[in-house]
Amino acid sequence: MTDTSSRRIDLPLIDHHCHGVVDAELSDEEFRSLATESDWPGPAGTDSLESPFGLAVRRFCAPVLGLEPLAPLDEYLAQRRTIGASEANRLLLRSTGTSDYLLDTGIPDGRLLRPAAMAVCAGARVRGIVRIERVAELLAAESTAAGFVTEFPETLAARAREVVGLKSIVAYRHGFDIPAERPSGRELLQAADRWFRTAEETGTFRVTDPVLLSFGLWSGIQTGLPIQLHVGYGDGDIELFRADPSRLTRFFHATRTLGVDFMLLHCYPFVREAGILAQIFPHVYLDVGLVSHYLGPSAGSAIRQAVEIAPFSKILYSSDAYGLGEHYAVSAANWRTAFAALMDEWVASGWATPNDAEKIASMVAAENAKRVYNLNPEGPMPIA
Repeated sequence: MTDTSSRRIDLPLIDHHCHGVVDAELSDEEFRSLATESDWPGPAGTDSLESPFGLAVRRFCAPVLGLEPLAPLDEYLAQRRTIGASEANRLLLRSTGTSDYLLDTGIPDGRLLRPAAMAVCAGARVRGIVRIERVAELLAAESTAAGFVTEFPETLAARAREVVGLKSIVAYRHGFDIPAERPSGRELLQAADRWFRTAEETGTFRVTDPVLLSFGLWSGIQTGLPIQLHVGYGDGDIELFRADPSRLTRFFHATRTLGVDFMLLHCYPFVREAGILAQIFPHVYLDVGLVSHYLGPSAGSAIRQAVEIAPFSKILYSSDAYGLGEHYAVSAANWRTAFAALMDEWVASGWATPNDAEKIASMVAAENAKRVYNLNPEGPMPIA
């Protein structure tokens, strides 16, 4: 498992949540914008790459593109331009050792590679994740309030037959203070009427009503697929305290016997809360994606918290990479390095045998995702 000279785990990864890369040439400022969750450009004198992520790019990505580790940022960006975006993405994605990507295609950004192109770029299998709220909003634009309530469950079910999982951004749209129980028909019609009246005024459908968001989750439950939930840290749209997963406790009680798994994504800074939920509820899982690249040299702290109390069979690897091949490369390298260091520590201190460490790392790297998403490891690999 572990190469003691580099302290890295050399196992195939399944990235169970990511978004795709931008394959267009990027200016330095466009790169800096994609390198942060905040609005960019920032105030004068600030730089999104003068950050833990910037350090990680210089450490892990510079050698992939043919530079010395920790090469200056200007040299790195110049080298990226020289190589070209497509080749840089190909090199960075293939440096990760990832066999499968589960791609959330719900962000309406036309610059992102679609699944087939992503598979060729990465030399890996790519499977889809459908965003519940995106399906609802597209359907609403072509329907009526009553028609939406009637048609949405089957529309979502049809999309679900094409993918391996669903995702909800209820944390962004309202927060986790949603009704724990399935909404009644009357509640749904009233909420849909309010939504459609608002859309007439604004000219767009953006679902934020807690009743409709709950309806989306319960419709997702009917598909039987795992449902991913954004938790914690994200961009400026989120009210962080509302994205604490402990606010879902009543909902998890209401759904624990229905046979559907919930995947808590990212979880920072609520990693311990997510770990407790994963221990208590048989259908709750977690990862620490996103911060595996943004925390840079401190990523190991979140990884350690993830394994404090949650069963090892309930923890998954993800990158939540978006836009930049560097997000994928840093997440994988940082996870491998930090997890190997942790397993080496447990073995050295007598808490685990080398075989234990190998098994734990294998579960988190890929085996848990294979089981929960019912992935076929013999599926075809694209020819790059």
